[in-house]
Parts: sequence; structure tokens; C-alpha cells
Amino acid sequence: MNAIPTEKFEQAAKVVAAMRDQIGRAFVGQTEVVEQVLAALLAAGHVLIEGVPGLGKTLLVRALARTFDGRFSRIQFTPDLMPADVTGHTLYDQSTGQFTTRRGPVFTNLLLADEINRAPAKTQAALLEVMQEGQVTIEGVAHRLEPPFMVLATQNPIEQEGTYALPEAQLDRFLLKVVIDYPPADQERQMLRRVTAGQVGDKLNVESVAAVVQPHTVVTLQTIAANLRVDDQVLDYALRIVRATRSWNGIAAGAGPRGGIALIRVARAAALIAGRDYVTPDDVKRMALPCLRHRVVPAPELEIEGHDSDALLTGLLEKIEAPRI
Repeated sequence: MNAIPTEKFEQAAKVVAAMRDQIGRAFVGQTEVVEQVLAALLAAGHVLIEGVPGLGKTLLVRALARTFDGRFSRIQFTPDLMPADVTGHTLYDQSTGQFTTRRGPVFTNLLLADEINRAPAKTQAALLEVMQEGQVTIEGVAHRLEPPFMVLATQNPIEQEGTYALPEAQLDRFLLKVVIDYPPADQERQMLRRVTAGQVGDKLNVESVAAVVQPHTVVTLQTIAANLRVDDQVLDYALRIVRATRSWNGIAAGAGPRGGIALIRVARAAALIAGRDYVTPDDVKRMALPCLRHRVVPAPELEIEGHDSDALLTGLLEKIEAPRI
């Protein structure tokens, strides 16, 4: 691992802080949600966002894309959506007598996959393959996606009619599962005042968000985050958390090795957001819930009693002693 020059790290920390501030100009409150999504971008991962309609999921993604002058695409997933509608397809041009490739909406920097669980398994798999490989194959020809590339998929936790649940193996492809809840009263009051002041209609307004960096700079930030220092004790702490999920009472299936890898990756990104060039146990603990909640399966009898993965993981984290460094 290469040591990062102090001046370069400080500049990177300032850029990340500026990105977070710019997102806050459009997306009021929900600081944990903003940090988690920004950490996923810095860790070059994808995010599954769960929340009821109207909590600003689309606004958050558009604001994030605007901070680095990135391209933004949105796909509204429906039961009749085909894989070619996501990835693209070839067309025969009668005027030239040749086949031309029409690229799908995945050729972007940030892709909002709205209500991903409404599409059938074949279409979900097409997107998840793109997420894993970073390329699209159309008629046997591979097309690389320009980095940074990030998918933010959303799903509604309440309405289940007409949906296709994501299999556990596919959920594991998401670096984080972020849960957006209703904002506190003071934040909601601030949101009401800001959004309704002089604005006609309910169009999402991200005009106040300024571009801080270019897409290629985000790739540099990702490289810096990947090279932050992780002490062996912190690494062991993350490992103990992940391994404990496999034998914890109430968890039917625990997180695999990919869960530990994801936890260290996103903890490094969290450290960069905090302005540190090293990872602390608190970075690991803070990111453990969004990193592991979709990688563990509660026992059926506990699910019936209303115990979800968040409650089980919270209890686990309280019992595992963090190192003091």
C-alpha cells in the first residue's frame, strides 16, 4: 500500500467535505444517509436505498451527481422492462445497411434504478451483471463503462404486491443498504420552508448545488480512500464482527467474506469523509449496519416476532469489544 503525501490527502479531504456541503444545499438533513451514500461512492461501490416514497431518494442522487459534474440516468423499473431497455441493443439502419449500437441508460456515472424489485429476475440480473463487471455486452461486443460508475437502486419496504424480491446472492453485490426514514421535525420544517419558498410546482431543484470536481477527480479520490491506513487491530475488529454474524443467536445465515471486504472498504471511505488518513474502530462500527444488514438473514421465528436484521446486528455490535488504539 502506498503512503499518501500529507498535502495530497488534505486536499482530498477538503474536496470531499465540499461535496458533502453541496449535497446539503439540496438535500436537507439526513446526515447519516448522505455520509453513507458518499462513502459508497468513494469506495467505488453500489447502494440499495430503502424508504417509502417522498423521502428524497431521487433528489439525493441528482445532487450527488451534480457535485462532480457527472452524468445522471434514471430507470423506472416495471414488470415489462426488458434487459435491453437497461443495457442497450443493436438496430439495423436501412439508410446505411449496417447495424448500429444504441447504448442504454447504464452508460452513465450515476444510475438511479428506481423500484428495482418491480422488474423480473432476468432484468435485475442484467443490471447486477453490469454492476459487477463494469461493462456491457451487446451482441457479443463488450463495452466498458467509464468510471466512476455507481448504481443507486431503490425499493419500497411497504408495498410488496407485484414485486420480485432480490435474491440473497444479488443483494450481496450492493456495498451498502441505506435505510431512509422520516426526518426529525426540525429538519422537516427547514425542508418545508426551503422547498416551498418561491418555487412553482414540485420539480426537484438541484440548481443550488455546484460542481466541485470532475468525474476523473472522483476516481482519484477513490484511489486515495483505498490506500488509507488500517491497523491490524481494526482489521481484526471488522473480521470478528463479520464472523460473529455466522454463529449469532437469531441469525439464520451470516455474512460471507465479501461482507468483511466491503466493511473495510467503506470504513476507509468514512475515514476520508471524517478528514483522517487512518481508520478507527468507530469507522467500522458506524458503517457495520448499512454494510451488513442485507447480508444476514434473521431466523424465521424471530422475523415473525418482529425482530429484523438491524436489531440483531445492533445487539451483536454491543457485545463485540472494540480495540483501543
